[in-house]
Amino acid sequence: MSDAIAHRGPDGEGYYVNENIALGHKRLAILDMSDKGLQPMHSKDGQWVITFNGCIYNYLELKKELESLGRTFISQSDTEVIVEGLAQFGIDYFTKLNGMFAVGAYHKLSQQLYLSRDRFGVKPLYYYFQNGTLLFSSEIKAILAYPKFINELNHYALNEYFTFQNQFTYTTLFNNVFMLPAANTICINKNTRELHHNPWWDYDFTEPDNTMTFEDAVSETKRLFQQAVSRQMIAHVPVGSYLSGGMDSGSITAIASSHVERLTTFTCGFDMSQVTGVEANYDERRDAELMANFFKTEHYEQVINAGDLRWSLPKVVHHLEDLRVGMSYPNYYISRLASKFVKVCLQGTGGDELYGGYPWRYYRVFNSINQEDFFNQYYNFWQRLVPDNEKPQLFTLNTLNQIDVEEPRKIFERVFLFNKKLRYDTPEEHIQNSLYFEIKTFLPGLLLVGDKLSMANGLEERFPFLDNDLVNFSQKIPVKHKLGNLSAMKKINENDFGAKKQSYKEHDDGKNVLRKAMLDFLPKEIINRKKQGFSAPDESWYRGENAEYVKDLLLNNKTFSTEFIQKSYIEKIINQHINHKINHRLLIWSLMNFEMWCQQFLK
Repeated sequence: MSDAIAHRGPDGEGYYVNENIALGHKRLAILDMSDKGLQPMHSKDGQWVITFNGCIYNYLELKKELESLGRTFISQSDTEVIVEGLAQFGIDYFTKLNGMFAVGAYHKLSQQLYLSRDRFGVKPLYYYFQNGTLLFSSEIKAILAYPKFINELNHYALNEYFTFQNQFTYTTLFNNVFMLPAANTICINKNTRELHHNPWWDYDFTEPDNTMTFEDAVSETKRLFQQAVSRQMIAHVPVGSYLSGGMDSGSITAIASSHVERLTTFTCGFDMSQVTGVEANYDERRDAELMANFFKTEHYEQVINAGDLRWSLPKVVHHLEDLRVGMSYPNYYISRLASKFVKVCLQGTGGDELYGGYPWRYYRVFNSINQEDFFNQYYNFWQRLVPDNEKPQLFTLNTLNQIDVEEPRKIFERVFLFNKKLRYDTPEEHIQNSLYFEIKTFLPGLLLVGDKLSMANGLEERFPFLDNDLVNFSQKIPVKHKLGNLSAMKKINENDFGAKKQSYKEHDDGKNVLRKAMLDFLPKEIINRKKQGFSAPDESWYRGENAEYVKDLLLNNKTFSTEFIQKSYIEKIINQHINHKINHRLLIWSLMNFEMWCQQFLK
């Protein structure tokens, strides 16, 4: 199992085995490079042993607290702080951690194994629990190594994926393999072998501080953001930063560059020689170079061309395993570039979800009249790939007989119903609910892609926007300070970047607090720049240079996925896209991913 995820930890390994309990670890050394930081690690009292992936940014403060209580330390690692904290406080100690973590912790006296995951779900943790046997790992590949594991497709998860291009539940495409929810601790007794879940934190946008002025929101955001970046610079190895042309990564670079003599930054651009229309503006290298020059960073660029998709897709799917949002192969290339120079890279993910960076989405619910209306409008929007009424055309008869076509709608509603505090009476409450939904569903998909494709290259990504103190405060900022006139927003298609860019131009009213907070740090050209996602010009490439590759992969006589997906539907989608009838870039990517997944994992 450990060997299956060796890419995540190329710097060392360790094991603990005691009767029917076994822990393994592959080390990516970031803090305390010596053998004193090796895992699995034991507490001084001998009662706890843990295996841990991640980084605890407040570990030095926690260490001082534990030392004042009589705990002693032999290393400079955050792992030792966790294990001694568990020895002092028990599993409640997980709530004190400000950072990203997936932990397996065994308590010898009680003979109980605990699995826990950070607040935001930055670090993945999968588990399999059948017939009294529990397996867990950072990646599913380790579970596949178990000789008794039967690899079968989870049809319900397939239905969910082709609805949302994501999993809103904690299932995976692998039957009986689940992801541990964020901010959740599982407990299993070695003898009784009963599994118990303990959720210990959740997002809450329902209690904004309506006495907060816009100036107060800006000032405190500025202070907490600087603090968050400073915290996440902690490492005993080189730290760099991704640098697109946007405000989020630019803000991080602005603060991070003041902490080191010369920050290393990385940008991914695209070959535009065969690209037409609005996609011709996707290459962000010019704006990134502007900022690199402004902050005097050591800057590196990767240029991706259409042929790079074909080369990288098998590798991307192999490492993702758990298919999630968006065209992710540029993430693989940029992390591979960064890994040649640094071991840690700062990422801007999270700013949009906390500060309202997707205004064109919120318009769908701004004028909802009640909960049912809210659900109807938002569900119609979040069927990113195939709407329920097209599922009989999408799936083969055998697949249809094994799923409930209406289940994704129920799954969608359960995300909201899980939080009993949500209300649906005012426009502000509708926006608060939207922020909650996206940060519970879309953000975890982005984080999963980021973790898997960076760790594939032995690189640790960190997310300064996902700092406990910054998140706690941002949830208290009233919607009126984050967003502008939402009632004027118009319906647009998620596939159509051109429509989104036009929408930004007409209604550039997202992240107002963050924009104002960054005025002192960023060039005006970047502060006023229209938002643009990190995406390759695949709409053009699927019609041009990659058209034959798409057909070759999805429509040949050996295509595996046509056991589950109707070939006639695939042909229709490809023809509609190539003939400029409908932009199906998201769906074509997902069809290719699923085909490659079938080839690699179902054999």
